[in-house]
Amino acid sequence: MTTTAILLTFAFTLGMLAHLLKLPSLIGYLSAGFLLSAFEYQSNEILEGVAHAGVLVLLFSVGLKISVKSLLRWDIFLGSILHLVAISGILILLLLTTATLSFDVSLLIAVALAFSSTVVAAKILEAKLELRAFHGRVAIGILIMQDLAAVAILSVGGGGSTSPWALLLLLFLLLRPALYRLLDISGHEDLLLLFGLLAAIVLGGGSFEYFGMSSELGALLLGVLLSEHKRAVELSAALWGLKEVLLVGFFLQIGLAGHPTLETFTYAAMLTLVLPVKALLFFFILLLFRLRARSAFLAALSLATYSEFGLIIANMGVRNGWLTADWLVLLAITVALSFTLAAPANFYAHNLYRKWAPFLRRFESSDRHPDDRPIMLGNSHFVVMGMGRVGTGAYDLLSRHQQRVIGMDSDPGKVEKHREQGRRVLYGDAEDPGLWENLHLEGVHAVLLAMPDLEARRCAVEQLRAAEFHGLVSAIAVYHEEVAMLLQLGADKVYSYYEGVGVGFAEYAMEEVAKMQSAPMPNPVT
Repeated sequence: MTTTAILLTFAFTLGMLAHLLKLPSLIGYLSAGFLLSAFEYQSNEILEGVAHAGVLVLLFSVGLKISVKSLLRWDIFLGSILHLVAISGILILLLLTTATLSFDVSLLIAVALAFSSTVVAAKILEAKLELRAFHGRVAIGILIMQDLAAVAILSVGGGGSTSPWALLLLLFLLLRPALYRLLDISGHEDLLLLFGLLAAIVLGGGSFEYFGMSSELGALLLGVLLSEHKRAVELSAALWGLKEVLLVGFFLQIGLAGHPTLETFTYAAMLTLVLPVKALLFFFILLLFRLRARSAFLAALSLATYSEFGLIIANMGVRNGWLTADWLVLLAITVALSFTLAAPANFYAHNLYRKWAPFLRRFESSDRHPDDRPIMLGNSHFVVMGMGRVGTGAYDLLSRHQQRVIGMDSDPGKVEKHREQGRRVLYGDAEDPGLWENLHLEGVHAVLLAMPDLEARRCAVEQLRAAEFHGLVSAIAVYHEEVAMLLQLGADKVYSYYEGVGVGFAEYAMEEVAKMQSAPMPNPVT
Protein backbone atom coordinates (compact mmCIF):
# COMPACT_ATOMS: atom_id res chain seq x y z
CA MET A 1 0.00 0.00 0.00
CA THR A 2 2.87 2.37 0.80
CA THR A 3 4.44 1.77 -2.63
CA THR A 4 1.11 2.42 -4.35
CA ALA A 5 0.68 5.68 -2.43
CA ILE A 6 4.16 6.81 -3.46
CA LEU A 7 3.50 5.93 -7.12
CA LEU A 8 0.21 7.84 -7.13
CA THR A 9 1.71 10.86 -5.38
CA PHE A 10 4.65 11.13 -7.78
CA ALA A 11 2.44 10.54 -10.82
CA PHE A 12 -0.06 13.23 -9.78
CA THR A 13 2.59 15.78 -8.77
CA LEU A 14 4.68 15.53 -11.94
CA GLY A 15 1.57 15.12 -14.11
CA MET A 16 0.20 18.36 -12.66
CA LEU A 17 3.53 20.10 -13.23
CA ALA A 18 3.48 19.05 -16.90
CA HIS A 19 -0.12 20.25 -17.20
CA LEU A 20 0.76 23.67 -15.74
CA LEU A 21 3.57 23.91 -18.29
CA LYS A 22 1.02 23.27 -21.07
CA LEU A 23 2.57 19.87 -21.83
CA PRO A 24 0.81 16.49 -22.13
CA SER A 25 0.37 15.01 -18.65
CA LEU A 26 1.91 11.70 -19.68
CA ILE A 27 5.29 13.44 -19.88
CA GLY A 28 4.93 13.94 -16.13
CA TYR A 29 4.00 10.28 -15.61
CA LEU A 30 7.07 9.08 -17.53
CA SER A 31 9.22 11.51 -15.53
CA ALA A 32 7.72 10.16 -12.29
CA GLY A 33 8.71 6.66 -13.35
CA PHE A 34 12.26 7.73 -14.20
CA LEU A 35 12.64 9.55 -10.89
CA LEU A 36 11.33 6.59 -8.88
CA SER A 37 13.63 4.28 -10.84
CA ALA A 38 16.59 6.41 -9.75
CA PHE A 39 15.50 5.72 -6.14
CA GLU A 40 15.47 1.99 -7.01
CA TYR A 41 11.70 1.55 -7.03
CA GLN A 42 10.49 -1.25 -9.28
CA SER A 43 7.27 -2.27 -10.96
CA ASN A 44 4.97 -4.77 -9.24
CA GLU A 45 2.10 -7.07 -10.19
CA ILE A 46 -0.57 -4.50 -9.40
CA LEU A 47 1.05 -1.86 -11.61
CA GLU A 48 1.61 -4.38 -14.40
CA GLY A 49 -2.07 -5.40 -14.23
CA VAL A 50 -3.22 -1.76 -14.38
CA ALA A 51 -0.83 -1.04 -17.26
CA HIS A 52 -2.05 -4.04 -19.26
CA ALA A 53 -5.69 -3.10 -18.63
CA GLY A 54 -4.96 0.42 -19.85
CA VAL A 55 -3.52 -0.89 -23.12
CA LEU A 56 -6.52 -3.21 -23.66
CA VAL A 57 -9.05 -0.44 -23.00
CA LEU A 58 -7.10 1.89 -25.33
CA LEU A 59 -7.22 -0.67 -28.14
CA PHE A 60 -10.89 -1.44 -27.49
CA SER A 61 -11.64 2.31 -27.73
CA VAL A 62 -9.74 2.48 -31.03
CA GLY A 63 -11.83 -0.43 -32.31
CA LEU A 64 -15.06 1.37 -31.41
CA LYS A 65 -14.08 4.22 -33.72
CA ILE A 66 -13.11 2.09 -36.72
CA SER A 67 -15.28 2.46 -39.79
CA VAL A 68 -14.10 -0.10 -42.34
CA LYS A 69 -15.70 1.98 -45.08
CA SER A 70 -13.69 5.10 -44.21
CA LEU A 71 -10.42 3.14 -44.06
CA LEU A 72 -10.82 1.90 -47.62
CA ARG A 73 -10.24 5.41 -49.03
CA TRP A 74 -6.99 5.61 -50.98
CA ASP A 75 -5.69 8.70 -49.21
CA ILE A 76 -6.04 6.91 -45.85
CA PHE A 77 -5.16 3.32 -46.72
CA LEU A 78 -2.40 3.77 -49.27
CA GLY A 79 -1.10 6.98 -47.71
CA SER A 80 -0.57 5.23 -44.37
CA ILE A 81 1.31 2.36 -46.00
CA LEU A 82 3.53 4.63 -48.08
CA HIS A 83 4.49 6.70 -45.05
CA LEU A 84 5.11 3.66 -42.85
CA VAL A 85 7.48 2.13 -45.41
CA ALA A 86 9.29 5.40 -46.16
CA ILE A 87 9.90 6.58 -42.58
CA SER A 88 10.82 3.06 -41.44
CA GLY A 89 13.46 2.88 -44.17
CA ILE A 90 14.94 6.24 -43.12
CA LEU A 91 15.03 5.23 -39.45
CA ILE A 92 16.62 1.84 -40.23
CA LEU A 93 19.42 3.55 -42.14
CA LEU A 94 19.93 6.01 -39.29
CA LEU A 95 20.07 3.28 -36.64
CA LEU A 96 22.38 1.01 -38.63
CA THR A 97 24.86 3.84 -39.20
CA THR A 98 24.84 5.30 -35.66
CA ALA A 99 24.31 2.29 -33.39
CA THR A 100 25.74 -1.24 -33.27
CA LEU A 101 22.43 -3.01 -33.85
CA SER A 102 21.40 -5.94 -35.98
CA PHE A 103 19.01 -5.39 -38.86
CA ASP A 104 16.16 -7.18 -37.03
CA VAL A 105 16.49 -4.98 -33.93
CA SER A 106 16.82 -1.84 -36.06
CA LEU A 107 13.66 -2.84 -37.93
CA LEU A 108 11.70 -3.29 -34.68
CA ILE A 109 12.80 0.10 -33.32
CA ALA A 110 12.21 1.83 -36.67
CA VAL A 111 8.67 0.47 -36.97
CA ALA A 112 7.96 1.41 -33.34
CA LEU A 113 8.99 4.99 -34.12
CA ALA A 114 7.14 5.10 -37.44
CA PHE A 115 3.76 5.45 -35.74
CA SER A 116 2.26 8.77 -34.61
CA SER A 117 0.52 9.34 -31.30
CA THR A 118 -3.23 8.73 -31.40
CA VAL A 119 -3.68 10.20 -27.92
CA VAL A 120 -1.76 13.43 -28.57
CA ALA A 121 -3.19 14.04 -32.06
CA ALA A 122 -6.76 13.42 -30.87
CA LYS A 123 -6.29 15.77 -27.92
CA ILE A 124 -4.72 18.49 -30.08
CA LEU A 125 -7.44 18.28 -32.73
CA GLU A 126 -10.17 18.13 -30.09
CA ALA A 127 -8.78 21.17 -28.24
CA LYS A 128 -8.81 23.16 -31.50
CA LEU A 129 -12.26 21.75 -32.42
CA GLU A 130 -10.80 20.28 -35.62
CA LEU A 131 -11.60 16.59 -35.15
CA ARG A 132 -14.38 16.84 -37.75
CA ALA A 133 -12.51 19.20 -40.08
CA PHE A 134 -11.30 17.52 -43.28
CA HIS A 135 -7.65 17.49 -42.22
CA GLY A 136 -8.69 16.19 -38.79
CA ARG A 137 -10.61 13.29 -40.31
CA VAL A 138 -7.65 12.45 -42.56
CA ALA A 139 -5.26 12.48 -39.58
CA ILE A 140 -7.53 10.28 -37.45
CA GLY A 141 -8.00 7.84 -40.35
CA ILE A 142 -4.23 7.51 -40.78
CA LEU A 143 -3.80 7.03 -37.03
CA ILE A 144 -6.35 4.22 -36.99
CA MET A 145 -4.53 2.49 -39.86
CA GLN A 146 -1.27 2.82 -37.91
CA ASP A 147 -2.96 1.43 -34.80
CA LEU A 148 -4.12 -1.59 -36.80
CA ALA A 149 -0.57 -2.16 -38.02
CA ALA A 150 0.73 -1.86 -34.45
CA VAL A 151 -1.81 -4.41 -33.21
CA ALA A 152 -0.80 -6.78 -36.03
CA ILE A 153 2.81 -6.57 -34.82
CA LEU A 154 1.74 -7.14 -31.23
CA SER A 155 -0.36 -10.15 -32.25
CA VAL A 156 2.69 -11.73 -33.90
CA GLY A 157 5.13 -10.99 -31.11
CA GLY A 158 2.87 -10.97 -28.07
CA GLY A 159 0.94 -14.20 -28.29
CA GLY A 160 2.02 -17.63 -27.16
CA SER A 161 1.41 -20.87 -29.11
CA THR A 162 -2.04 -20.67 -30.63
CA SER A 163 -4.51 -23.31 -29.50
CA PRO A 164 -6.35 -25.32 -32.21
CA TRP A 165 -9.52 -24.32 -30.36
CA ALA A 166 -8.90 -20.67 -31.27
CA LEU A 167 -11.41 -21.04 -34.10
CA LEU A 168 -14.08 -20.94 -31.40
CA LEU A 169 -13.41 -17.21 -31.19
CA LEU A 170 -15.38 -16.87 -34.44
CA LEU A 171 -18.44 -17.50 -32.27
CA PHE A 172 -18.21 -13.85 -31.27
CA LEU A 173 -19.74 -13.08 -34.68
CA LEU A 174 -22.77 -15.17 -33.73
CA LEU A 175 -22.89 -13.56 -30.29
CA ARG A 176 -22.95 -10.07 -31.76
CA PRO A 177 -26.75 -9.64 -31.34
CA ALA A 178 -26.41 -10.67 -27.67
CA LEU A 179 -23.59 -8.15 -27.15
CA TYR A 180 -25.69 -5.46 -28.82
CA ARG A 181 -28.58 -6.28 -26.53
CA LEU A 182 -26.34 -6.08 -23.44
CA LEU A 183 -25.08 -2.69 -24.59
CA ASP A 184 -28.67 -1.54 -25.17
CA ILE A 185 -29.77 -2.34 -21.61
CA SER A 186 -26.58 -1.18 -19.84
CA GLY A 187 -27.93 2.28 -19.08
CA HIS A 188 -25.81 5.42 -19.19
CA GLU A 189 -23.76 5.27 -15.99
CA ASP A 190 -21.82 2.61 -14.04
CA LEU A 191 -23.21 -0.42 -15.90
CA LEU A 192 -22.17 1.06 -19.25
CA LEU A 193 -18.64 1.54 -17.95
CA LEU A 194 -18.53 -2.00 -16.54
CA PHE A 195 -19.80 -3.41 -19.84
CA GLY A 196 -16.93 -1.64 -21.65
CA LEU A 197 -14.37 -3.08 -19.22
CA LEU A 198 -15.90 -6.56 -19.53
CA ALA A 199 -15.78 -6.40 -23.33
CA ALA A 200 -12.22 -5.02 -23.49
CA ILE A 201 -10.45 -6.96 -20.74
CA VAL A 202 -12.43 -10.20 -20.35
CA LEU A 203 -14.27 -10.97 -23.59
CA GLY A 204 -11.63 -9.48 -25.87
CA GLY A 205 -8.29 -9.63 -24.09
CA GLY A 206 -8.94 -12.61 -21.80
CA SER A 207 -10.53 -14.95 -24.34
CA PHE A 208 -7.85 -14.38 -26.99
CA GLU A 209 -5.07 -14.82 -24.43
CA TYR A 210 -6.67 -18.07 -23.21
CA PHE A 211 -6.41 -19.54 -26.71
CA GLY A 212 -2.78 -18.42 -27.13
CA MET A 213 -3.48 -15.33 -29.22
CA SER A 214 -2.70 -11.67 -28.61
CA SER A 215 -4.95 -10.10 -25.97
CA GLU A 216 -4.33 -6.74 -27.64
CA LEU A 217 -5.74 -8.04 -30.92
CA GLY A 218 -8.76 -9.44 -29.07
CA ALA A 219 -9.55 -6.10 -27.42
CA LEU A 220 -9.32 -4.27 -30.75
CA LEU A 221 -11.54 -6.78 -32.58
CA LEU A 222 -14.20 -6.66 -29.85
CA GLY A 223 -14.25 -2.89 -30.30
CA VAL A 224 -14.65 -3.27 -34.08
CA LEU A 225 -17.47 -5.80 -33.50
CA LEU A 226 -19.38 -3.15 -31.50
CA SER A 227 -18.38 -0.15 -33.63
CA GLU A 228 -21.58 -0.09 -35.69
CA HIS A 229 -23.84 0.01 -32.65
CA LYS A 230 -25.70 3.31 -32.19
CA ARG A 231 -24.17 3.68 -28.68
CA ALA A 232 -20.57 2.99 -29.71
CA VAL A 233 -19.65 6.69 -29.45
CA GLU A 234 -21.27 6.94 -26.02
CA LEU A 235 -19.41 3.83 -24.82
CA SER A 236 -16.10 5.22 -26.10
CA ALA A 237 -16.76 8.54 -24.30
CA ALA A 238 -17.63 6.69 -21.08
CA LEU A 239 -14.34 4.77 -21.20
CA TRP A 240 -12.21 7.83 -22.06
CA GLY A 241 -11.46 9.04 -18.54
CA LEU A 242 -10.91 5.55 -17.13
CA LYS A 243 -8.62 4.67 -20.02
CA GLU A 244 -6.52 7.76 -19.31
CA VAL A 245 -6.19 6.78 -15.63
CA LEU A 246 -5.24 3.18 -16.42
CA LEU A 247 -2.64 4.34 -18.94
CA VAL A 248 -0.94 6.26 -16.13
CA GLY A 249 0.09 2.81 -14.89
CA PHE A 250 1.55 1.98 -18.29
CA PHE A 251 3.65 5.15 -18.48
CA LEU A 252 4.82 4.70 -14.88
CA GLN A 253 5.84 1.14 -15.71
CA ILE A 254 7.84 2.33 -18.72
CA GLY A 255 9.60 4.95 -16.60
CA LEU A 256 10.41 2.36 -13.91
CA ALA A 257 12.24 0.23 -16.51
CA GLY A 258 15.34 2.38 -15.90
CA HIS A 259 16.58 5.93 -15.61
CA PRO A 260 18.12 7.90 -18.48
CA THR A 261 21.78 8.78 -18.86
CA LEU A 262 23.50 11.54 -20.82
CA GLU A 263 23.96 9.11 -23.73
CA THR A 264 20.22 8.37 -23.62
CA PHE A 265 19.36 12.04 -24.08
CA THR A 266 21.92 12.36 -26.90
CA TYR A 267 20.36 9.54 -28.90
CA ALA A 268 16.85 10.77 -28.08
CA ALA A 269 17.72 14.25 -29.40
CA MET A 270 19.09 12.68 -32.59
CA LEU A 271 15.88 10.71 -33.14
CA THR A 272 13.82 13.83 -32.44
CA LEU A 273 15.50 15.52 -35.42
CA VAL A 274 13.72 12.98 -37.63
CA LEU A 275 10.31 14.49 -36.75
CA PRO A 276 10.47 17.27 -39.42
CA VAL A 277 11.29 14.57 -41.98
CA LYS A 278 8.30 12.58 -40.74
CA ALA A 279 6.03 15.61 -41.16
CA LEU A 280 7.38 16.42 -44.63
CA LEU A 281 6.75 12.87 -45.80
CA PHE A 282 3.15 13.10 -44.61
CA PHE A 283 2.75 16.48 -46.34
CA PHE A 284 3.97 15.32 -49.76
CA ILE A 285 2.21 11.95 -49.60
CA LEU A 286 -1.11 13.67 -48.85
CA LEU A 287 -0.49 16.09 -51.73
CA LEU A 288 -0.16 13.04 -53.99
CA PHE A 289 -3.79 12.30 -53.14
CA ARG A 290 -4.84 15.82 -54.25
CA LEU A 291 -5.33 17.41 -50.84
CA ARG A 292 -4.92 21.18 -50.64
CA ALA A 293 -1.62 22.37 -49.20
CA ARG A 294 -3.46 23.67 -46.14
CA SER A 295 -5.19 20.36 -45.39
CA ALA A 296 -1.99 18.38 -45.97
CA PHE A 297 0.08 20.75 -43.81
CA LEU A 298 -2.29 20.74 -40.82
CA ALA A 299 -2.76 16.96 -40.96
CA ALA A 300 1.00 16.39 -41.25
CA LEU A 301 1.77 18.67 -38.30
CA SER A 302 -0.74 16.85 -36.06
CA LEU A 303 0.97 13.55 -37.00
CA ALA A 304 4.53 14.77 -36.34
CA THR A 305 5.02 12.81 -33.11
CA TYR A 306 6.18 9.40 -32.01
CA SER A 307 3.57 7.10 -30.55
CA GLU A 308 2.63 5.49 -27.26
CA PHE A 309 2.13 2.37 -29.39
CA GLY A 310 5.85 2.49 -30.08
CA LEU A 311 6.43 2.08 -26.35
CA ILE A 312 3.97 -0.84 -26.24
CA ILE A 313 5.86 -2.56 -29.08
CA ALA A 314 9.22 -1.80 -27.44
CA ASN A 315 7.90 -3.18 -24.15
CA MET A 316 6.96 -6.38 -25.99
CA GLY A 317 10.50 -6.49 -27.41
CA VAL A 318 11.98 -6.27 -23.91
CA ARG A 319 9.67 -9.05 -22.64
CA ASN A 320 10.72 -11.30 -25.52
CA GLY A 321 14.41 -10.52 -25.06
CA TRP A 322 14.78 -8.70 -28.38
CA LEU A 323 15.64 -5.34 -26.79
CA THR A 324 17.40 -4.32 -23.60
CA ALA A 325 15.65 -2.14 -21.03
CA ASP A 326 18.02 0.72 -21.99
CA TRP A 327 16.32 0.97 -25.38
CA LEU A 328 12.91 1.14 -23.76
CA VAL A 329 14.09 4.09 -21.64
CA LEU A 330 15.60 5.75 -24.73
CA LEU A 331 12.38 5.38 -26.68
CA ALA A 332 10.35 6.69 -23.73
CA ILE A 333 12.50 9.85 -23.65
CA THR A 334 12.20 10.20 -27.44
CA VAL A 335 8.40 9.87 -27.35
CA ALA A 336 8.19 12.39 -24.49
CA LEU A 337 10.34 14.90 -26.42
CA SER A 338 8.12 14.53 -29.47
CA PHE A 339 5.04 15.27 -27.35
CA THR A 340 6.77 18.32 -25.86
CA LEU A 341 7.47 19.74 -29.33
CA ALA A 342 4.04 18.86 -30.72
CA ALA A 343 2.12 21.07 -28.28
CA PRO A 344 3.54 24.51 -29.34
CA ALA A 345 3.92 23.52 -33.01
CA ASN A 346 0.23 22.67 -33.33
CA PHE A 347 -0.85 25.67 -31.26
CA TYR A 348 0.67 27.96 -33.91
CA ALA A 349 -0.22 25.66 -36.84
CA HIS A 350 -2.59 28.09 -38.60
CA ASN A 351 -0.17 31.00 -38.19
CA LEU A 352 2.66 28.89 -39.60
CA TYR A 353 0.56 27.94 -42.60
CA ARG A 354 -0.41 31.55 -43.33
CA LYS A 355 3.27 32.48 -43.22
CA TRP A 356 4.40 29.69 -45.55
CA ALA A 357 1.25 29.42 -47.71
CA PRO A 358 2.67 31.08 -50.87
CA PHE A 359 5.50 28.53 -50.93
CA LEU A 360 3.46 25.47 -49.90
CA ARG A 361 0.72 26.10 -52.46
CA ARG A 362 3.24 25.62 -55.27
CA PHE A 363 3.06 21.88 -54.62
CA GLU A 364 -0.75 21.61 -54.84
CA SER A 365 -2.40 19.57 -57.57
CA SER A 366 -4.75 21.47 -59.87
CA ASP A 367 -7.21 18.56 -59.49
CA ARG A 368 -8.67 18.72 -55.96
CA HIS A 369 -9.67 15.87 -53.66
CA PRO A 370 -13.49 15.34 -53.79
CA ASP A 371 -13.81 16.36 -50.11
CA ASP A 372 -11.58 19.40 -50.59
CA ARG A 373 -13.31 21.12 -53.52
CA PRO A 374 -15.29 24.40 -53.57
CA ILE A 375 -18.74 24.09 -51.99
CA MET A 376 -21.58 25.17 -54.26
CA LEU A 377 -24.86 26.09 -52.55
CA GLY A 378 -26.93 26.05 -55.73
CA ASN A 379 -29.79 28.52 -55.72
CA SER A 380 -30.24 28.51 -51.94
CA HIS A 381 -31.42 31.73 -50.27
CA PHE A 382 -31.03 30.51 -46.67
CA VAL A 383 -28.11 28.59 -45.13
CA VAL A 384 -28.57 26.92 -41.74
CA MET A 385 -25.23 26.05 -40.13
CA GLY A 386 -25.49 23.45 -37.35
CA MET A 387 -28.19 20.86 -37.96
CA GLY A 388 -28.95 19.88 -34.38
CA ARG A 389 -32.41 20.27 -32.87
CA VAL A 390 -32.47 24.08 -33.24
CA GLY A 391 -31.02 24.08 -36.75
CA THR A 392 -33.27 21.26 -37.92
CA GLY A 393 -36.32 23.11 -36.58
CA ALA A 394 -35.28 26.26 -38.44
CA TYR A 395 -34.61 24.30 -41.65
CA ASP A 396 -38.00 22.55 -41.52
CA LEU A 397 -39.87 25.81 -40.85
CA LEU A 398 -38.20 27.52 -43.83
CA SER A 399 -38.96 24.47 -45.99
CA ARG A 400 -42.65 24.54 -45.02
CA HIS A 401 -42.74 28.19 -46.11
CA GLN A 402 -41.36 27.18 -49.52
CA GLN A 403 -38.00 28.90 -48.95
CA ARG A 404 -34.85 27.75 -50.76
CA VAL A 405 -32.83 26.45 -47.82
CA ILE A 406 -29.72 24.29 -47.39
CA GLY A 407 -28.16 22.99 -44.18
CA MET A 408 -24.53 22.46 -43.17
CA ASP A 409 -23.04 20.47 -40.31
CA SER A 410 -19.58 19.38 -39.17
CA ASP A 411 -20.67 15.84 -38.27
CA PRO A 412 -20.55 13.54 -41.37
CA GLY A 413 -22.87 11.03 -39.68
CA LYS A 414 -25.45 13.72 -38.99
CA VAL A 415 -25.18 14.96 -42.59
CA GLU A 416 -25.88 11.46 -43.90
CA LYS A 417 -28.85 11.04 -41.57
CA HIS A 418 -30.44 14.32 -42.72
CA ARG A 419 -29.94 13.37 -46.37
CA GLU A 420 -31.71 10.07 -45.76
CA GLN A 421 -34.61 12.06 -44.31
CA GLY A 422 -34.84 14.16 -47.47
CA ARG A 423 -33.09 17.36 -46.37
CA ARG A 424 -30.44 19.13 -48.42
CA VAL A 425 -27.44 19.12 -46.07
CA LEU A 426 -23.71 19.47 -46.83
CA TYR A 427 -20.66 18.79 -44.71
CA GLY A 428 -18.92 21.92 -43.43
CA ASP A 429 -17.04 22.90 -40.29
CA ALA A 430 -17.48 26.60 -39.43
CA GLU A 431 -14.14 26.66 -37.60
CA ASP A 432 -12.24 25.44 -40.63
CA PRO A 433 -10.88 28.55 -42.41
CA GLY A 434 -10.65 26.39 -45.53
CA LEU A 435 -14.45 26.16 -45.58
CA TRP A 436 -14.80 29.90 -46.05
CA GLU A 437 -12.20 29.89 -48.81
CA ASN A 438 -14.27 27.28 -50.70
CA LEU A 439 -17.82 28.44 -49.82
CA HIS A 440 -19.63 30.33 -52.59
CA LEU A 441 -22.29 32.59 -51.02
CA GLU A 442 -23.61 34.24 -54.18
CA GLY A 443 -27.41 34.55 -54.02
CA VAL A 444 -27.62 33.74 -50.30
CA HIS A 445 -29.93 36.12 -48.39
CA ALA A 446 -29.35 34.91 -44.84
CA VAL A 447 -27.09 32.60 -42.83
CA LEU A 448 -28.50 31.15 -39.60
CA LEU A 449 -25.84 30.03 -37.10
CA ALA A 450 -27.28 27.30 -34.88
CA MET A 451 -24.06 25.55 -33.78
CA PRO A 452 -23.96 24.78 -30.04
CA ASP A 453 -20.31 25.79 -29.70
CA LEU A 454 -19.63 29.51 -29.15
CA GLU A 455 -16.22 29.37 -30.86
CA ALA A 456 -17.84 27.99 -34.01
CA ARG A 457 -20.45 30.79 -34.03
CA ARG A 458 -17.82 33.45 -33.31
CA CYS A 459 -15.58 32.17 -36.10
CA ALA A 460 -18.50 31.99 -38.54
CA VAL A 461 -19.56 35.61 -37.90
CA GLU A 462 -15.99 36.85 -38.33
CA GLN A 463 -15.41 34.85 -41.50
CA LEU A 464 -18.73 35.89 -43.06
CA ARG A 465 -17.96 39.56 -42.52
CA ALA A 466 -14.36 39.10 -43.68
CA ALA A 467 -15.76 37.56 -46.88
CA GLU A 468 -17.89 40.74 -47.28
CA PHE A 469 -21.17 38.84 -47.04
CA HIS A 470 -23.89 41.52 -46.94
CA GLY A 471 -26.89 39.34 -46.18
CA LEU A 472 -28.50 38.71 -42.79
CA VAL A 473 -26.37 36.91 -40.20
CA SER A 474 -28.50 35.51 -37.37
CA ALA A 475 -27.10 33.45 -34.49
CA ILE A 476 -28.25 31.72 -31.33
CA ALA A 477 -26.71 32.61 -27.94
CA VAL A 478 -26.66 29.97 -25.23
CA TYR A 479 -25.71 32.45 -22.49
CA HIS A 480 -26.80 36.06 -22.07
CA GLU A 481 -23.24 37.47 -22.26
CA GLU A 482 -22.77 35.93 -25.72
CA VAL A 483 -25.41 38.22 -27.22
CA ALA A 484 -23.35 41.44 -27.01
CA MET A 485 -20.19 39.70 -28.19
CA LEU A 486 -21.79 38.22 -31.32
CA LEU A 487 -23.50 41.53 -32.16
CA GLN A 488 -20.20 43.36 -31.77
CA LEU A 489 -18.50 40.89 -34.13
CA GLY A 490 -21.06 41.67 -36.82
CA ALA A 491 -24.15 39.48 -36.32
CA ASP A 492 -27.38 41.26 -37.28
CA LYS A 493 -29.68 39.34 -34.93
CA VAL A 494 -28.90 37.14 -31.92
CA TYR A 495 -31.52 34.83 -30.46
CA SER A 496 -30.99 34.08 -26.75
CA TYR A 497 -31.55 30.33 -26.60
CA TYR A 498 -32.75 29.77 -23.04
CA GLU A 499 -34.72 33.01 -22.82
CA GLY A 500 -36.32 32.22 -26.16
CA VAL A 501 -37.19 28.70 -25.11
CA GLY A 502 -38.92 30.06 -22.01
CA VAL A 503 -40.90 32.58 -24.03
CA GLY A 504 -41.84 29.99 -26.63
CA PHE A 505 -42.83 27.49 -23.96
CA ALA A 506 -45.14 30.03 -22.27
CA GLU A 507 -46.64 31.15 -25.61
CA TYR A 508 -47.35 27.53 -26.53
CA ALA A 509 -49.09 26.97 -23.16
CA MET A 510 -51.24 30.10 -23.62
CA GLU A 511 -52.21 29.03 -27.14
CA GLU A 512 -53.24 25.59 -25.91
CA VAL A 513 -55.29 27.04 -23.04
CA ALA A 514 -57.03 29.42 -25.48
CA LYS A 515 -57.90 26.46 -27.73
CA MET A 516 -59.30 24.53 -24.80
CA GLN A 517 -61.40 27.48 -23.63
CA SER A 518 -62.79 28.19 -27.09
CA ALA A 519 -63.61 24.55 -27.81
CA PRO A 520 -67.32 23.59 -27.32
CA MET A 521 -68.09 21.76 -24.11
CA PRO A 522 -68.99 18.09 -24.58
CA ASN A 523 -72.64 17.19 -24.06
CA PRO A 524 -73.25 15.69 -20.64
CA VAL A 525 -74.01 12.00 -20.64
CA THR A 526 -77.64 11.38 -19.87
